[in-house]
Amino acid sequence: MILLKKPILSRRTATWLAAAWLAFAALLPARAAEPLRALLITGGCCHDFAHQKDLLATGISARANVTWTILFDPNDTREHMLPVYENPDWAKGFDVIVHDECYGYVTNVAFIQRITSAHSNGVPAVTLHCATHSYRLTPTDEWRKLLGVSSYQHEKLRAFTVVNTLPDHPIMRGFPARWDDAPDEMYEIKKLWPNCVGLAKGLGTTGEHVCVWANQYGGARVFGTTLGHSNATVSDPVYLDLLTRGLLWACGKLDDQGHPLPGYGK
Repeated sequence: MILLKKPILSRRTATWLAAAWLAFAALLPARAAEPLRALLITGGCCHDFAHQKDLLATGISARANVTWTILFDPNDTREHMLPVYENPDWAKGFDVIVHDECYGYVTNVAFIQRITSAHSNGVPAVTLHCATHSYRLTPTDEWRKLLGVSSYQHEKLRAFTVVNTLPDHPIMRGFPARWDDAPDEMYEIKKLWPNCVGLAKGLGTTGEHVCVWANQYGGARVFGTTLGHSNATVSDPVYLDLLTRGLLWACGKLDDQGHPLPGYGK
């Protein structure tokens, strides 16, 4: 019986084959990252949430690898308590929550603590415009600590200038030094909580007010802005770019230069 010996590659040949494989692998498309699972909770008074929900979801998904579950509640009474928050596990299965609700007269402490506990336990958040005034009359500070700011009123609707005050922050890279927002509402910020960093300010009639910020609440990063009253603002590419960077930053998917990590950009 004749035994056939397996060919033995020389070290030089093996090295060449390994280099060739690495070069070939570099040409292959990178394996797509799993999309971020975002929950958009929206509804309430005073805004066109029915259209803005689609502007937000479509605009952000055109810029980042994000899929959406949208909970839109048409009830626009200010005392309405969104049913989703009755479930203690309401945030389970999501990588980030976008709060775009407007229910300023809800004061039930246990209800609000069910919202904030999910974030305190580590679920990132993005808070938009009237979310800043939601639950503002409640005796607990937990929603305000989650936001990173305290605000109780806003100026009249008008166009104003937004100034980038921290251009080296990853969220603000690419944002103009000054941006003229469409008619919007300048929210008067009465307090920045200790873990909150202002990123931009608006030039209002009652003074300059932080209107974009980054916050840490318990185990969660939180990106927030008071901008976004009108459809003109919500559909503006500058605004959508800002929200996309903010969302990716909250999820830990934005590098120091303000670029999405591999697999999370478009």
